[in-house]
Amino acid sequence: MESIFYIRFNVKTAEGLHCYGRFDIGNERTVAEKIFRQLKGRHDVHENTILSVELMETIAGLPVNLQLLSCTLDELANNCRIISKEIFNQANLKIR
Repeated sequence: MESIFYIRFNVKTAEGLHCYGRFDIGNERTVAEKIFRQLKGRHDVHENTILSVELMETIAGLPVNLQLLSCTLDELANNCRIISKEIFNQANLKIR
């Protein structure tokens, strides 16, 4: 079974982390890591972090967190743009 990579967007609520968005970014680790490296945010995540972005991998049907960033609302908006652009580029490269 091959790995599937995706990026999750989370917000901290009174009940804990709530995932409110997910971008599926394929099954190639190098591509997933390349996209995630472009994202804005900080690796210093702590209990006061409100917004976070996670690079996830599904292995044998189970989710595994690979990397985590905390970010501001502006950084989050920019990250959506970066991910969407990369997904668009990857999809168009595969069509050719």
